[in-house]
Amino acid sequence: MELNENARVDTSQVDDRRGSGGGGGMGIPIPIGGGRGGIVGIIIAVLVALVGGGFGLNAATNGGGDEQGDNTSLEQKCSAQDALKQLDCRNALYVNSIQAYWRTAMPEAFGEQYRPSKTVFFSQNVSTACGAADSGVGPFYCPADDLVYIDLSFYKLLADQLGAEGEFAQPYVLAHEYGHHVQDLLGTEAQMRRQQQRDPQNANALSVKLELQADCYAGAWAKNATGTADDRGQKIFTSITEQDISQAIDTAEKIGDDAIQQRSGRPVNPDEFTHGSSEQRKQWFTKGFTTGDPKSCDTFGSGA
Repeated sequence: MELNENARVDTSQVDDRRGSGGGGGMGIPIPIGGGRGGIVGIIIAVLVALVGGGFGLNAATNGGGDEQGDNTSLEQKCSAQDALKQLDCRNALYVNSIQAYWRTAMPEAFGEQYRPSKTVFFSQNVSTACGAADSGVGPFYCPADDLVYIDLSFYKLLADQLGAEGEFAQPYVLAHEYGHHVQDLLGTEAQMRRQQQRDPQNANALSVKLELQADCYAGAWAKNATGTADDRGQKIFTSITEQDISQAIDTAEKIGDDAIQQRSGRPVNPDEFTHGSSEQRKQWFTKGFTTGDPKSCDTFGSGA
């Protein structure tokens, strides 16, 4: 993977809340399933809890999320010549690419206009419209405020604890979360919630379908990422290699529900899956990448 050094990092698509004092108390920490936060990291949270972390969102605190970060230092850093050597600047550029893709792909595929969403960089804890969250939750999307949240230290956990060390794991994670934003805009997430209420016995299975669709959307972005450009028309990626895609697939496999259950020393129980098995996550990311078409990501369809 090579980023274009001439591409401009648009930090207006990021809300940098690191060092802003966090988001208040955590209350009683409980996990959130599936799309109620649309979390890649919710399955990671099982592992995080075992190594000393905790679950993040406090469902009893349904407020907040109106904080604003200070992007001053981020803007200065990301306008420097060596900006792409910085983790936060690279991640901001990944966000730029993902949203540039959906601005075109969503109208073409679904006939709906894409509405941009910011990614919030936070440290340790943050206040969201879905409740208070801490770093143990991992990256997540909050449909109540239409924002993606990430503590960038998550990538170290991903590499050190799960062995997903490849650089392309990072844009894959972000593309998955923006897949949840697309689902929110299309009404998929709300429809899935209604189905869960009508059929609580299949709540986990429906959550898996939502998560696998976000993986597939991430694959569709990856296929088209080299065609995305900044606001001046400069390409964001100069190349994405087979090795990069292998890194994304490797990450998808390592955060499968069965892989996490095995790592935690528990028996594999498909009835407890909320994000899908390693093979399912690999399958649907690959389908999105192979077709490059988000319309192929109908995980809710008959026979899917």
